[in-house]
Amino acid sequence: MKVTQAKLPQSQIGLEIEITSEISKKAYEQVFQDLARSANIPGFRKGKVPRHILVQRFGSTRLKAAALEEIIRDGVRDAIKQESIQALGNYQLRSNFDELVNQFELGKTVTFSAAVDVVPEVNLKQYTGLHLKAEEVKYDPDSVDKFLEERRKELATLVPVSGRPAQMGDVAVVDFKGRLVSEASAQGEAAEEIPGGEAQDFQVELAEGRFIKGFVDGMVGMNVGESQEISVDFPEDYPQKELAGKPAVFAVTLKDLKEKELLEVNDDFAQEISEFQTLEELRSTLETRFQEQAQRKTDANKQEALLAELVNLVEVDLPQTLIEQEVDELVTQTAMRLSKQGIDIKKLFTQEMIPQFRERSLPDAISRLKRSLGLREVATRESIQVEPAAVATRSQEVMQEYSDEKDIDPEKLREFVENELLTEKIIKWLEEHSTIELVPEGSLSATASENQQEAPAEVEVEATAETPEAQVEPNQTEQQES
Repeated sequence: MKVTQAKLPQSQIGLEIEITSEISKKAYEQVFQDLARSANIPGFRKGKVPRHILVQRFGSTRLKAAALEEIIRDGVRDAIKQESIQALGNYQLRSNFDELVNQFELGKTVTFSAAVDVVPEVNLKQYTGLHLKAEEVKYDPDSVDKFLEERRKELATLVPVSGRPAQMGDVAVVDFKGRLVSEASAQGEAAEEIPGGEAQDFQVELAEGRFIKGFVDGMVGMNVGESQEISVDFPEDYPQKELAGKPAVFAVTLKDLKEKELLEVNDDFAQEISEFQTLEELRSTLETRFQEQAQRKTDANKQEALLAELVNLVEVDLPQTLIEQEVDELVTQTAMRLSKQGIDIKKLFTQEMIPQFRERSLPDAISRLKRSLGLREVATRESIQVEPAAVATRSQEVMQEYSDEKDIDPEKLREFVENELLTEKIIKWLEEHSTIELVPEGSLSATASENQQEAPAEVEVEATAETPEAQVEPNQTEQQES
């Protein structure tokens, strides 16, 4: 078999394959034999149908096409093996199949062209001496107190209030009904009611940031049984566009008022919320945990900065096979994540929506491929490897951790662990050979946000799950407390 290679765009290899007359004749004869054994033609026993009857019944074009399919499939397979090509996915026939069928003659050579995707060549312009910036997440000494205060509020007991009006920090039970204010309503016409802007026996904590600005403040000072109207303005960026920026009035009746009775922060409190016996032990553990958490976030920011720069430095002509595989993986991960959140993915991932999900996943897929190929290229150039003993040890640890799982494939687990350990080792090497300047938390994200605001907006299709509360609340961020 004669094979001629040609380099094509998108990491493809073009193959011109010449099949000998002996092989093409053998393939054609095999088609006849298989058809003769399986054909059910009245008046003839299976396997005893004459050749001319088979040709008459099925047609010479169909027989030649069947033979050519075998010739092309086996020819590409043998050419890949003969030329030691690292092919990805299936082949693509570049010749016109109908023309091949018309030109096919028994006892003559068959020549056709095909293409296969191959592992792409990676051009990594630079990967050492990089100068980057990453946000440093510092430990907040107040984080322990904030955590304990949040737990106090979670465990607080609601007790009835009497003898005083509502104040910040209370929990109120109210009826409310909203209407929009317009020039027409000011002149005595009926005001337009706010869709979903009505509720009975609605429980809300009187705290800053609850509902739209002015709503909670308007309830402060009210007494149980009292009703009044509270004027507010919907913010310009309100999620419901038909309400954004419009003035409104809510008729509110305060039906009940409670205040939170907080537990005292002492050893008993520590035992209530943790396994520790003393408050001192709990505070010490929390302090260590928050310090480690801050360091992990800083390390993650450094790694992300490195990987983002690596993607920018990678030049690679990605084959379509790899792109499609990565998109498939991203869509699958999205479906699994949404399913765990309780979303019915069968309703979300319809035949109409799947192409949109795939299109939206394309930029991330390309970025992930560039990152993965860039890391692999660094490992190849610097001979970075993972010791088999380390892979075996880590694999064993994971197997013990998931001992209850019965469908774990040990070989796939070993491959996953090896890739994970190798990635960690490469990133560590890159950090050691780069300069990463730590900057205050929020400084880089603020710059990125400004740049994003200057860029043209992109239309995205978001998956949303509406709840009754989202329709009745003046502010979408408010959550009803139990």
